[in-house]
Formats: sequence, C-alpha cells, structure tokens
Amino acid sequence: MQSERQKMEAGAWYTCLDPELAGLRDAARVAVHEHNTLPPEARGAIGPTLKHLINGPNAMIEAPFHCAYGINITLGDQVYLNAGCTILDCAQVTIGDRCMLGPNVQIYCAEHHHDPVKRSVEGLERALPVRIEAQAWIGGGAILLAGVTIGAGAVVGAGSVVTRDVAPGAIVVGNPARPVQRKD
Repeated sequence: MQSERQKMEAGAWYTCLDPELAGLRDAARVAVHEHNTLPPEARGAIGPTLKHLINGPNAMIEAPFHCAYGINITLGDQVYLNAGCTILDCAQVTIGDRCMLGPNVQIYCAEHHHDPVKRSVEGLERALPVRIEAQAWIGGGAILLAGVTIGAGAVVGAGSVVTRDVAPGAIVVGNPARPVQRKD
C-alpha cells in the first residue's frame, strides 16, 4: 500500500492530514522562518536551512518567502524570486535558468477535492507539477495553478491567473490569462 507521500508524488488523491507530510511541512516552516527573519547579510541569497530543502544553489529568494515543503522546488541558474512569493509545492515546481518572478507571485500545485466531505473532513487533494521554462518572466501578483507549464521566454502579466499552459515566447494577461500580441 502506498503512503500518502507516495500518492502525493504520483499525482494521485491523497490526504494532507498525514503525520509524515505534517512533519515535512513543519521542517519547511522552520526553514522559511529562518530565511525570513535573518538579516540580509546573514541570510545571503537563500537562508541556510531553506537552501538544504530547495534545489537551487545559484538562485536568489527575497524575503518574505513561503513554501509548503521546499523539497519539491528546483530553481535553475540565476533564478530570481522577488519578495512575497509563495510556492505551495505539493508537486514538483521547476523554474528554469534566468527566470524572474515578481513580487507576490503565487504557485499552487494542489487541487482540493470538489466533494466537501472529502475535502474538509478527509483532507483529500491531488498535486500536479508546475514548470516554468528558461528566461520566463512572471509579473507581480500572478497566480499559476496546478499542472501548468510556462514556455521558455514567455511573459505572464502582473495579476494574471494562469489556468492552462503558456506557449514559449507568448505574452499572457488577465483572469484567466489569455495571449496578447507583442508590442516590441
């Protein structure tokens, strides 16, 4: 029988009300707290405990920052996350080389069950990965929902809600995000 963590990692329905998952979230909370409260000169690009969770040795994460687990986040070379970013990484979140995320960008991998009892009593959810390919720019306050891929070089306008994949080089804006023409 699969553990709840194995179900989560497989993209199957799992209960987030699980002791192993709670322990992993607790470890992330400790790491995030340290990152957010250390003076910048002591924190560096990523707080020391958070750096052990997140795979991204040459990235910069401004404080404040929040993540659910940290262990499911991979940051490419020279990735920049501005202040206030939240990554609910119940599934893999991969951010490619030289991507920039504006302030208060939110990435949500979890989809909660639509049945109210399964959602609120049983804690059922499933997690789908989010991928941001190289050199994409995610504008401030944008929200990326579970399962989306942002193509290389794409731009997501500030405040947009991305509900489906964005093609490489595209510019999307709005809620839900829709492609617009480049004005270069």
